Amino acid sequence: MKPLSLLLSVALGLVTAVSAGPAVIECWMVEDAGGGRLTKKPAALLLRQGPGRLPPRPDLEPELYLKVRDPAGALQAAFRRYPSDAPAPHCEMSRYLPLPASANWASGLTPEQSCPRALDGTWLLVSVSSPILSLSSFLRPESEPQPEPNLITMVTAVLTVLTHTPTPRIRLGQDALLDLKFAYMPPTSEAATSLAPGPPPFGLEWRRQHLGKGHLLLAATPGLSEQMPPAQEGAVAFAAWDDDEPWGPWTGNGTLWLPAVQPFQEGTYLATVHLPYLQGQVALELAVQKPPKVSLTPAPLVWATRGEAPPQLQCLVSHFYPSEGLEVEWELRGGPEGSFQKAEGQKWLSALLHHSDGTVSLSAHLQPVPITAEHHGARYACRVHHPTLPALGRSAEVTLEVAGLSGPTLEDGVGLFLSAFLLLGLIKALGWAAAYMCTSKDSKEKKAQ
Repeated sequence: MKPLSLLLSVALGLVTAVSAGPAVIECWMVEDAGGGRLTKKPAALLLRQGPGRLPPRPDLEPELYLKVRDPAGALQAAFRRYPSDAPAPHCEMSRYLPLPASANWASGLTPEQSCPRALDGTWLLVSVSSPILSLSSFLRPESEPQPEPNLITMVTAVLTVLTHTPTPRIRLGQDALLDLKFAYMPPTSEAATSLAPGPPPFGLEWRRQHLGKGHLLLAATPGLSEQMPPAQEGAVAFAAWDDDEPWGPWTGNGTLWLPAVQPFQEGTYLATVHLPYLQGQVALELAVQKPPKVSLTPAPLVWATRGEAPPQLQCLVSHFYPSEGLEVEWELRGGPEGSFQKAEGQKWLSALLHHSDGTVSLSAHLQPVPITAEHHGARYACRVHHPTLPALGRSAEVTLEVAGLSGPTLEDGVGLFLSAFLLLGLIKALGWAAAYMCTSKDSKEKKAQ
C-alpha cells in the first residue's frame, strides 16, 4: 500500500504543479505610431512549458512570443497563486529605455554619469492588472528568435514589482496595510560582479493621487545617507531586502502601513521601486468604507385604527461611507396580499447630514396608506442597500397592530377604568370599616377600666 500511496501523492502533486495558475499570459504590445497614435499587436508570455515541444503560436510575431526565465521566481509565483475561476488579467507590454530616477532624493542611486554598458540592448516593460494582483516586470531578451518550427524569444525577468492587494477596502478608522513585494536579478553576470556583493541599494516611493492631486507620502533609500522628505500622515514602510545573497537573486519588501485611515486618504496609490536606471511601479486603488446602521421609529409596535393611516415611519440610516450607492426600500411583510410586497404610501428622503469623522447620515420617511383589519400583525420594514453591505442589505422592522383586534378598545379602556374605580371604592370602604371597629373596641376597654 505504501508504494501505491506514494505514487498517488506524486501524481497529485504533479497535477497540482501543472494546473496551478495560467501557463500563458496573453498580452498586447503597445507602441508609439507617431502623430499621437498608438498601435497594438498581440503578444504572449509563456511562463511554464509542459512536456514535449513548445506550443506553437503562428498568430504571433516571434519577437512577441516570449518564454520567460524568472531566476527570482516572483513573476511565476504570482501567477501560480492565480485562481482558475478569476477573470483573465489585463496585460500590456511596451519598450523601455533605462533612465536615472528623476527625484532628487534618489540621485544617490545613480552616481555614474551615464548608463552602464551592462544595461545596453532591448528592454521590455510588462504591466499586468487584475482584481487579484497588479505587477510590472522588466524583461530583457536573451537571444534572437529560435529557428523553425518553434519561433519564440527567450527573455529574463530582471526586476518585478507586485502587489496582491490591488483594490484594498479598509473600514474607516482602521489601519491599512498595502502589500508590496519586489525581486531583482542583475541582467548579466558582468553587471553582478561589477557591484559589491549583496543586494544593491534601492529607493522606495509611495504617492497618492486623488481628485487630480498628487501627494508624496513616503520616500526611503535604505543603505544610503540621503536626506529624505518627512513621511506624511503617519505612514511607515517595511523597506528592506529579505535576503543578502552575494550575487542574487534578491527579494524585497516595501509594504506601506497607514494608521486609522480616513475618507480623505482614499484614491490611487502609486508604489515605485527605484534601482539604478530601472523604476518599477504598481498602482493600488484604496477605498475607505463604513456600513450604515439602520433603525426604525416608532418601534417595536405601531398602532392604527381601521380605515385610518398609521403614523409616519422614519428610517434612520446613520454613519456610513461613502455616500454614493445608497438605496432605501419600504416593504410590507405579512399583509393581505401575501408574505411580501412593496409598501404603499408617500416616500421621501432627507438631506445628507455630514459628521466630523467623514461619515454621513440621512433619514427615509414613509407615510403609509389607510389600513384594514387584514393588516393586523403585518410588519413594515425599511431595507437599506449599500456597497458596504451584503447583497440582501440590512433592514429594521416594526409590527402593525390594528385597534380592536388584539389590543384594548375604547370600550375596554372605559370598562377597565370603571372596574378600577369600583375596586378603589371597595378598598376605601373596607378601610373605613376596619378603622371604625378598632375605635369601638378601644372605647369599650376604657369604660371597663
